[in-house]
Amino acid sequence: MNKPLAERLRPKSLDDYLSQQHLIGPKGVLRQQIKQGTIPSIIFWGPPGVGKTTLANIIATETDRPFFTLSAISSGVKDVREVIEKAKKSDGLFTTKSPILFIDEIHRFSKSQQDSLLAAVEKGWVTLIGATTENPSFEVISALLSRCQVYILKPFSKKDLVALLKRAMTEDKTISAKKVKLKETEALLRLSGGDARKLLNIFELLVNSIQEGEEITNDLVFDKVQQNTVLYDKSGEQHYDIVSAFIKSIRGSDPNAAVYWLARMIEGGEDVKFIARRLLILASEDIGNANPTALVIANNTFQAVTTIGYPESRIILSQCVTYLATSPKSNASYIAINQAQSLVKKTGNLSVPLSIRNAPTKLMKDIGYGEDYKYAHNYENNFAPAEFLPDEIKNTTLYQPGNNQRENAQREFLKKRWKDKYGY
Repeated sequence: MNKPLAERLRPKSLDDYLSQQHLIGPKGVLRQQIKQGTIPSIIFWGPPGVGKTTLANIIATETDRPFFTLSAISSGVKDVREVIEKAKKSDGLFTTKSPILFIDEIHRFSKSQQDSLLAAVEKGWVTLIGATTENPSFEVISALLSRCQVYILKPFSKKDLVALLKRAMTEDKTISAKKVKLKETEALLRLSGGDARKLLNIFELLVNSIQEGEEITNDLVFDKVQQNTVLYDKSGEQHYDIVSAFIKSIRGSDPNAAVYWLARMIEGGEDVKFIARRLLILASEDIGNANPTALVIANNTFQAVTTIGYPESRIILSQCVTYLATSPKSNASYIAINQAQSLVKKTGNLSVPLSIRNAPTKLMKDIGYGEDYKYAHNYENNFAPAEFLPDEIKNTTLYQPGNNQRENAQREFLKKRWKDKYGY
């Protein structure tokens, strides 16, 4: 059976590798590590089709290391232990170059499966390279993550994708034999969603369906290919469009639209934890103190769907989505932290006022640490006016409560205590 075009064009060296110049360019950290032969254990994090597997293969080839591979979809703890034993017995054990163990979709490994890797990584029996499309902070156990460098792989740029198409037309014998003319590329790029593998698969399908020497236009691409694309591609452009519509529907207090877009994601096979994480973020960013219970509901939803999974999780997600959509909205906390971080970057490391510094030693007390600090609980209404910001930015207002029942009550609370200090 003929190999797919994406496999036939898979780069064999760094010089042939398109994209990821922040890692493998002349000054890229990964190129330097490969050149020195000092490869740490790595987690490649990026969307599908950006070259994670290819890069792992190139690293093994250019550093002359044994290469072992596992797929998290089909491998269990027993498979992990067996491949580690093979790696320990390989030639790499007797050199400074430990074998490379590549695990595709490492985010699908359970905690016990990831635990089974720890000793091999820590003792240097293998150099782990894991590939994931999910945020490793959520999906990789902390003990394993702390032993790895996380490198982010970016989607292919338009320039890189066009270069890839031209490489296919000149370097692949099957494609070049058709002598097609690439007049327009926008439709191909749009349908691929920045996924190089998907782009080449679509291109090969297209070339095989047209006549020799035929001209490729956007209309031709949509006519020949679009009917074969799915309604929801969780790794492509529609993924981001539908997630955007989902979030904006909840933010816009439309439970009907929100549940519809939720259904689109569920039917498309979206990861249940991805949906729940987005709800957690939205509960704080877009609802916040207008309804603090929203964050509790979203957090409980995340815990529940992580335990239960599909299909029952759809019910829990629907309850959470409709609750969030019908909650009052406020982004006051979100704006406050944005402004506070901007202020920190602008003003630098300002000194903490002496009165609110900790004074665990006599010397600190003698030089004024903690002096004149007013313990709030010793005063009426558990409040004593004081200055808690550095002198250079005192009286700066960062948090303005929103205009809703709960935050209006917060504003009244602040007015009574701070009067005109912060402009409440």
